[in-house]
Amino acid sequence: MGKLDGRVVLVTGAARGQGEQEARLFRAEGAEVVVADVLDDQGAALAEEIGALYVHLDVGREDDWQSAVRAAQDAYGHLDGLVNNAGILRFNALVDTPLDEFMQVVQVNQVGCFLGVKTAAPVLADGGTIVSTASYTAVTGMAAVGAYAATKHAILGLTRVAALELAPRGIRVNAVCPGAVDTAMSNPSLLDPDADPEETSKALDGLYRKLVPLGRVGRPEEVARLALFLTSQDSSYITGQPFVIDGGWLAGVSII
Repeated sequence: MGKLDGRVVLVTGAARGQGEQEARLFRAEGAEVVVADVLDDQGAALAEEIGALYVHLDVGREDDWQSAVRAAQDAYGHLDGLVNNAGILRFNALVDTPLDEFMQVVQVNQVGCFLGVKTAAPVLADGGTIVSTASYTAVTGMAAVGAYAATKHAILGLTRVAALELAPRGIRVNAVCPGAVDTAMSNPSLLDPDADPEETSKALDGLYRKLVPLGRVGRPEEVARLALFLTSQDSSYITGQPFVIDGGWLAGVSII
C-alpha cells in the first residue's frame, strides 16, 4: 500500500520543479493529485502523464482558489491535503527594490499561502494536512533577497497560527524550508532548451560546494520526500513546525 492511499492532495506550483516532483511522488504513493499552476500547458501535460487532475490556479487570486478547491471536490468528493508550493524569487537590495516588485513577491508567496489555508482548511477532511514551502531564508537572513525572505518568514507565522487553530480538527500544518535546490528558481538555465541539464547542475553544485557542508545543491526529489513525510501518517504527531532541508547550510560555515 502507498503512504497516501485514499487521500486527495492539491499541490500548487506543480507544473515544474519541487511541485512537479511532489505531484509525481504523491501520485506514486497512492494519492489522487490535483496539479495546480498558471503554466497550463506544462501542468496539463504532467497531469495527463501521471493520471491527475489539472486546474489553473493563480495563487494570489481568491476566486482562482475557490474554483480549484471546488474542482477537487467535484472530481474526488473530498480534499485531504494541500501543499502550498508555488513561489517566486526576485534579487535586489532592499533599498533598490521597487514597491511593485516587493508587492508582487508578497502576493504570490505570502498572500498565496494565506489564501490556500483560508480556502482549503474549511473543506479539508478532519485529520488532513497542510504543508507550506517556506525557505532557508525563513529562519536566517540573506542579502539581495529581502522581499523573498520577508514572505518566507511570514509563512512560518501563518503555519504556526494555522496549526493552533486547526489542531482541534486533527489537521496538521507544517512548513518545509529548503536551501538552494536545483530548480528553475535557483538555476534559470534549466529553462533554456539548448542547455545541458547535467552540466548546469554540476555547475550549481560547484557554486555551493564551499557553502553547503554536504557539498552540493539540493534536488527537488529530496524536498518532495520531506513533503511526503509531512503529508503522511509518518508525521502524525508533528504540527506547527519548520523543517529545514539545506544540506547543513544553516549549521554554519566551516573554515577547515
